[in-house]
Amino acid sequence: MINIAILGFGVVGSGTCEVLSNNADIIKKRIGEEIYVKKILDLRDFPDSPYASRVTHEADEVFSDPEIKVAVETIGGARVAYDYTKRALSNGISVVTSNKELVSTHGPELIKLAKENNCVYLFEAAVGGGIPIIRPLYKCLAANNILKIAGIVNGTTNYILSSMKNEGISYEDALKEAQKKGYAEADPTADCEGIDAQRKISILSTLAMDGKYCNPEYVHAEGISKLTTDDIELAKALCCELKLIAYFANNGDGTASAFVAPHFVDKACMLSDVEGVFNAVLVEGDYLGEAVFYGRGAGSYPTASAVAGDVLEACLKDSVDMEFRAWDDTVSVFKDYDDIKSDFLVYSKTEDVASLIDGADKIDSVSGINAVIVRSISEKDLIGKIAGNSAIGYKHYLK
Repeated sequence: MINIAILGFGVVGSGTCEVLSNNADIIKKRIGEEIYVKKILDLRDFPDSPYASRVTHEADEVFSDPEIKVAVETIGGARVAYDYTKRALSNGISVVTSNKELVSTHGPELIKLAKENNCVYLFEAAVGGGIPIIRPLYKCLAANNILKIAGIVNGTTNYILSSMKNEGISYEDALKEAQKKGYAEADPTADCEGIDAQRKISILSTLAMDGKYCNPEYVHAEGISKLTTDDIELAKALCCELKLIAYFANNGDGTASAFVAPHFVDKACMLSDVEGVFNAVLVEGDYLGEAVFYGRGAGSYPTASAVAGDVLEACLKDSVDMEFRAWDDTVSVFKDYDDIKSDFLVYSKTEDVASLIDGADKIDSVSGINAVIVRSISEKDLIGKIAGNSAIGYKHYLK
């Protein structure tokens, strides 16, 4: 029997308990031993839970127990969770987490601490909920040079944009609807201003660059709170979908780019059809080509599924290649946003935008809109070409 503890018995923590309990027979066959939740650490009591007798309010009961081999951290945030994670790893207890804030901000330190204490720090559920994306990047695609990652990695914002398009409602009304249905927090800042996606793309970018750390603090993040129904209608007229995209590119010269921003996504792109609370991550490898990982990016069971998968791997930690997981934060290879070149769709109802920008790909006029696609240019340089003309607009473009 392998004893584990769960730190934080909220939606994901309780869901993880249920997965491990209901699929106990399958799990035992796959790893050769039973996994038993011995302790649940939380400030609250859960008298109606079948696990009520295992709840403790004392951290020492978890971290001083030599029988506990794995701790599941589903507290969230980067304060208490950080302290508990360090304490567990320092005691040789492997940690599995869904906490993207903690992984993205303290990943280099925590991965190093795990290695020093012969345990592991695993975080499949930190990006994409139940979608397998972390493990494919460092295992299944290990023979590829990862050229690009483009992801819809926040279900709240995708739901809001889908509602604005399908129901013709404003951002404010779509947000209220999302909050009413439980898809958006009372304070939606982290989701709607791109902070959640910023943390997730920093993790994926670090993995794509073989552990060269992408600090989320330096990843440009623009959210959806300023988008209007006019933006939605414009996207439709240009045969695009408006999506919040977390983007990574390997520049091929030892540097990389990462940012989060609303994009006009061409209908030809596989991400254009991703609707509602679903997430999708498009990965391009030099030999793979393009592949899309799609599914539910949040929720109790999808996220718990990914957490439980990591619990199994932590129980078989000898199979985990910790050398590959090491994150190097000594030198950054990621460019400042002002220096990042990407594609833009530039449009106007009154100006001939093609005459302003040499080498742009002109799009046939649709609904009286003049539009061009400008390839590989920084936003700063694009603004210089537009020269402050308020009649001209632009968005990042993905095809």
